[in-house]
Amino acid sequence: MFKKVLHGLNKKKVKVFSLFLLCSFLAWFISNLSDTYESRAYFTLNYRNLPDSLLLGKNSDHLIEAKLRTSGFQFLYYKIFKSRIDIDVSEVEFQNGGYVLSEEILKRQMDQQLSQNISLLDLDRNRLEVDLYQVDSKKIPIKAKLGLQLEQNYILDGKIKITPDSIEVKGPSNEIDTIKFVETSLIQLNNVNADFSNEVGLLFPKGLDNSIFSIGRVTVSGKVSKFSEKVFEVPIQVINIPQGYQIKTFPDVVTVLCKATIERLKELSASDFEIVADYSQLMGSESSTLFLEIKESPEKVYDVKLESNTVNFVLEQQ
Repeated sequence: MFKKVLHGLNKKKVKVFSLFLLCSFLAWFISNLSDTYESRAYFTLNYRNLPDSLLLGKNSDHLIEAKLRTSGFQFLYYKIFKSRIDIDVSEVEFQNGGYVLSEEILKRQMDQQLSQNISLLDLDRNRLEVDLYQVDSKKIPIKAKLGLQLEQNYILDGKIKITPDSIEVKGPSNEIDTIKFVETSLIQLNNVNADFSNEVGLLFPKGLDNSIFSIGRVTVSGKVSKFSEKVFEVPIQVINIPQGYQIKTFPDVVTVLCKATIERLKELSASDFEIVADYSQLMGSESSTLFLEIKESPEKVYDVKLESNTVNFVLEQQ
């Protein structure tokens, strides 16, 4: 019984001693952190205010080491968290084929962003080289990569619409001059019988490490309508007839099959088509057959076909 009591008292003393030891250490640690020290810290560089004519390359430094005089608390913070320093690129100077920030300008920019209780003593370099390069810009058309399968008796009413239809690219001239167009990702649409609109990403060419594109996505849309067919009887016109002769064709009209939307077909008539047979195509041969050609057809129709591509004729002297 006595041994158990003694053992309990010893455990209690150990706990009390450990608590006092921890408190003493914390007090010592906080006291030391309150003192001023000279040491080094790392800062992440954030480049800003780039001129429109320049772009930041991938070889720019993104870390800088500085010697500081400040409290231990501040150094502890820098050990745990890397602080960011904004670098104003508009103050760069062009020297020996490259862009640099002098040590004086670099220190001034950093001093303006450090707390008042921090003194900047030195940097790990006497100047900062910034990887910048001259850029050109141009607009490039966008092409839709579209797999469209329409339901039977439906047509694409008009052209595919891409919004926006072009993209601006900035980069070195030797890079952007190689780009002729930019394609969208593949859009596969099956059994379509209604208007469609799809947002899709763009596929950028590889090897353009220093080029920047203004957008990354576009909208591809199209109008889909149901179509019908209508037959028109169109007169045949013969051209390049020899002087002093006239031609009679058999028949003198040809059947034209036109496919379009129902609304569009209601607006059409035979006079909207021009079917021509060119006598000069015979080139002196004795054939009595002429080939027919659709010379004019109305806009906004899906398809126009001739029932027959040839016509017989008789040449008569006037």
